[in-house]
Amino acid sequence: MYLKVNIQDYFWSSSSEVKKLKLQEDRDQKCPIFFYRWEYWFQKWLEILQPNIPPAQNYELSLRLTDDSEIQILNNKYRYQNQPTDVLAFANLEVDIPQPEVVDSDLQLYLGDIVISVETAFQQAKQQGHPLITELTWLAAHGFLHLLGWDHLDQESWQKMVKQQLFLLNAVGEVYWITDNSR
Repeated sequence: MYLKVNIQDYFWSSSSEVKKLKLQEDRDQKCPIFFYRWEYWFQKWLEILQPNIPPAQNYELSLRLTDDSEIQILNNKYRYQNQPTDVLAFANLEVDIPQPEVVDSDLQLYLGDIVISVETAFQQAKQQGHPLITELTWLAAHGFLHLLGWDHLDQESWQKMVKQQLFLLNAVGEVYWITDNSR
């Protein structure tokens, strides 16, 4: 089983030098995160969660790291909320639509797109008192779960999703402590 991760690093490749310097002032911030690390996280999470998704030999997803301006445009267009957010997920698999028992092994099963605002992630990391890399991992896990059909429409489903995110972060060695129950 292989997971192809397409990374579009809009934030670090095209953001203003002021934004980058602001984030890099903190010695704990090691950005951009190298491709192999993103790939490792998603591959590990896929191995853990694979029994819950249609079987395939190969999977694919896209990750876009962006700024508040771009994610606000997307949030307004797709969720009708004209404000920045931390993460958006656009799932390719619909949970209510029957999926094939087995996907042709020559094809990649496209899971969807995850978009993360590095600016919002940085602010949340500061508020939570942990490094940016931990926040980015948290948001990536959250988006990944959405791609696989998880949602949090009520408090009970929110708690289950948070518990699963904690499990995923621990599985890749990114220990995470929730200091704010509103997450």
